[in-house]
Amino acid sequence: MELIANGRLADAGLVNICNTAGVSRGALYHHFPSIAELVAEVHAQAQDRVLALADDSFGERGADAPARFSVALGKALTDDQLVRAGLRLAADGTDNPPRLRDEVLARVRSEVLTEAPERPEQQVLADLAVVVTAGLESLGYTDTAWWSRESTERIWDVLLPLFSGDWPDGSGEADHAAAEAELSRGAAAVGIPSQSH
Repeated sequence: MELIANGRLADAGLVNICNTAGVSRGALYHHFPSIAELVAEVHAQAQDRVLALADDSFGERGADAPARFSVALGKALTDDQLVRAGLRLAADGTDNPPRLRDEVLARVRSEVLTEAPERPEQQVLADLAVVVTAGLESLGYTDTAWWSRESTERIWDVLLPLFSGDWPDGSGEADHAAAEAELSRGAAAVGIPSQSH
């Protein structure tokens, strides 16, 4: 878990695992017949933890559920090597897709879509929630500040009005202009240069 969380799956070879865990090869193979089965167990335990976070975050419905999940996931990524390692892994003990990360992003998308399936813009909101969740998760591996509550909430504070139903209804230029102005204000708040849409 530690080797994968702080490096990559290739770092979790037999010798490195035994040295890090302080066990002999025989002891390792007594509990796990192969490295792939050991890695699959890391995935399974991480999956339980991450899905529990999703259940807690999305269990209480609301437009802010994706934000609650992003904050919880960021904290778990910061504090829990098992979650950090597990997101990079597939159920078969490899790092090939689909990884736990893919499952988590599919869950985020599904939860946002079920919040208000009758709204046509819900597809866009679901995509946006996935992009934000994936972006924060990915960026945090190089700079853990992206996993902090402050960073996550700063980004979601800009986006939550869209998830709350304050989306323009597309009935005219005023709505389009208002949406562009809101996106520009949001982009400026998080330090993204303004662009013409």
